Amino acid sequence: MKSYRKELWFQTSKRRELINITREIEVCLAESKILEGIILVNAMHITASVFINDDESGLHHDIDVWLEKLAPEKPYSQYRHNGFEDNADAHLKRSVMGREVVVAVTNGKLDFGPWEQIFYGEFDGKRRKRVLVKIIGE
Repeated sequence: MKSYRKELWFQTSKRRELINITREIEVCLAESKILEGIILVNAMHITASVFINDDESGLHHDIDVWLEKLAPEKPYSQYRHNGFEDNADAHLKRSVMGREVVVAVTNGKLDFGPWEQIFYGEFDGKRRKRVLVKIIGE
């Protein structure tokens, strides 16, 4: 069995941003030369997420609005976590959106359903953060 590991780095210009990283993951898969197996993609920071959904701008807006209703950024004083940092809302948003995705690899391709894409969700941005890509298989 083969194993492949790579870190992808992102720096957003906004506090909250959704980035389609499917192409970067496909490049990793091609580099790995693994044809059958699984791929794990996970955010390595507690205020970021990796998830699968449709790449549609209206949906992305809806996700952002929904998350902001669930865990509003302000007022900062509403959260006990806030003190040294002001990112309690980002921790909660990550809890809802999840840490990672696992995708089957079949014939050297991501084995997706219709419209599925992989996204990096940033909830406390404007600094460098990384995503781990781990592929195992043959």
